[in-house]
Amino acid sequence: MRTVKSANTKPEIIVRKFLFLKGLRYRLHDKKLPGTPDIKLSKYKCAIFINGCFWHGHECRKQLIPKSNVDFWEAKIAKNISRDENALKDLQKLGWKVITIWECELKKKELPETLEKLYREILQPTNQNLIGRL
Repeated sequence: MRTVKSANTKPEIIVRKFLFLKGLRYRLHDKKLPGTPDIKLSKYKCAIFINGCFWHGHECRKQLIPKSNVDFWEAKIAKNISRDENALKDLQKLGWKVITIWECELKKKELPETLEKLYREILQPTNQNLIGRL
């Protein structure tokens, strides 16, 4: 597990490159915000989380619990999901737009559509207090 990265992952870098090419400037891993979002766009008051399907309990084929030590993994993933929900609520209370992108959505087939949808979500006015789940 030591080789699993929490920052600067491939999905995160894909999104960062796209945002930079679109002319959006951002901050990375702002610890002042609840949940330490992967990307913070202050101008749009938007926080983006790029979640790994396994670690954050996404309902897709990548979210398979290992066959050994099942109780540990189920508890760990449930705790991660709970922490994510709390961070999302806290950010909303502060008036931030929260967008969650899943690792599986950044595969080659879905990539262009996902990134364009992300861009449209960011540019929507923040006074609507939307939760975007791509």
